[in-house]
Amino acid sequence: MRGVILAGGAGTRLFPLSQVASKQLQPVYDKPMIYYPLETLMSSGIKDICLISSPHDLPIFQRVLGNGHQWGIELSYEVQPEPGGIAQAVIIGESFVRQEPFALVLGDNIFYGPTGLKPLISTFGGGAVIWGYPVKDPQRYGVIEIDSSGSVMSIEEKPDDPKSDLVVPGLYVYDGTAVSRAKGLTPSNRGELEITDLNLSFLNDGQLSAVELGQDVTWMDSGTHESLLESSAFVAAIEKEHGHKVACLEEVAYKMGFISQTELAQTIEKMPKSPYRTYCERSILG
Repeated sequence: MRGVILAGGAGTRLFPLSQVASKQLQPVYDKPMIYYPLETLMSSGIKDICLISSPHDLPIFQRVLGNGHQWGIELSYEVQPEPGGIAQAVIIGESFVRQEPFALVLGDNIFYGPTGLKPLISTFGGGAVIWGYPVKDPQRYGVIEIDSSGSVMSIEEKPDDPKSDLVVPGLYVYDGTAVSRAKGLTPSNRGELEITDLNLSFLNDGQLSAVELGQDVTWMDSGTHESLLESSAFVAAIEKEHGHKVACLEEVAYKMGFISQTELAQTIEKMPKSPYRTYCERSILG
């Protein structure tokens, strides 16, 4: 299965930080935000990844991440000319996904814990799968109602009276029909192709299911100043408590078998002297 990361958007909620760099390049503790969705895909076994961003920010992503070979993956890039909605990314990635199943993750979403994406990939038979995460204020999000089998019964965008406490985080798996479905969507009042409308297309055909995330998973949408700070504090606390780095892509690549010990050593050798390099040398290479 291939993976798509949408790292576009104007980042208006992070102004004036977003004048300096893309939202997805802002630091979440000790790493750029984009490392975290990359870790979500890589740790699930996805090695062929397309990153979609704005014309202004895409060259910076290319400079920071390169072609991905240092992590044993293949990174390609596509431009989103202007913010046109999450579902627009599905259309932009048409030549990359090649009418095959793919996972889509938003570049400002951080998942810590077992998302269930890896086992899903091996059993995915078609349709679409979204995730459900319990929150205290579901009226701020897209809310889903699911039955005991995991089938989605309803989706409502920011409802006044939510039918459940499960909201949809930025992780989706679609079959090859997603592109044609996205092309058939009508832009919303804000002029964007909404991901909820794409999910509703699958729901109306009885082809939408959901994975309910448990208490052993933490999800963070890091698109505001407050959530960006909270995400950094969370990652810092986890790393201090457990002694391992979250979303260290070199470590993920090595443990997944994407790169050999020799290749890992070569990558580390190119790093400047830093706490990050020291961690890679001591904790991964030993």
